[in-house]
Amino acid sequence: MFELAIVAAFGWFSYRNSRIRDDEFAEVSRRVGDRLGRLWDIAHQGMRENRFLRAEKALLTILKIDEKNAAAYNRLGILYAKQKEYKDAIDCFEIASSIEATASSLHNLGLIYYETENYEKAAIAFEQALKLEDELAARHVAYAKVVEKLGNTKLMFQELERAVELEPNKETLTLLQKAYESQGMEAEADIVADRLKKLIASSHKSKRAIRPRRVVI
Repeated sequence: MFELAIVAAFGWFSYRNSRIRDDEFAEVSRRVGDRLGRLWDIAHQGMRENRFLRAEKALLTILKIDEKNAAAYNRLGILYAKQKEYKDAIDCFEIASSIEATASSLHNLGLIYYETENYEKAAIAFEQALKLEDELAARHVAYAKVVEKLGNTKLMFQELERAVELEPNKETLTLLQKAYESQGMEAEADIVADRLKKLIASSHKSKRAIRPRRVVI
């Protein structure tokens, strides 16, 4: 009977200690979460206000707490890219992609490679980004610019046409028109120019339609 009491006591103390440990862990997790939230706020505010050193310190502190934070590496890469520190930006985007390969991090990596005229690596990064997410016109436009540099005109047109298909706006249509003109494809360029004129005219009509009528009292 005494032995059963001892066993029961040990069981109760073990249960009580485990509850205490769980509560302590939850409290620590909450505090860490709160601190990370504050650091993210500082980083975002710093980037908005071009206070790059402040934003960098906040992001580096986040990475000290969570060294596998792909979002922080990606944001740090953007920060370095804004300051034209391309080598550091590439390192950050590559690390972010190795931790968690997202279309955004791969696209950003491709942009930096393009900026530094490393077109082969830029093409690879954009291709990987498109495999993950190919419904954004901007991704196809970026890839088109790279393959143009690599001399693949046929693929350039395919990507620009896909961009127009996804988002037939002034920007994508203008890019496609200029691409056709640069290759002496006047008939194709004229067709796109007509689409562009109709789009602009339609936009002007819409603006006039929503303009409130004057009421004379």
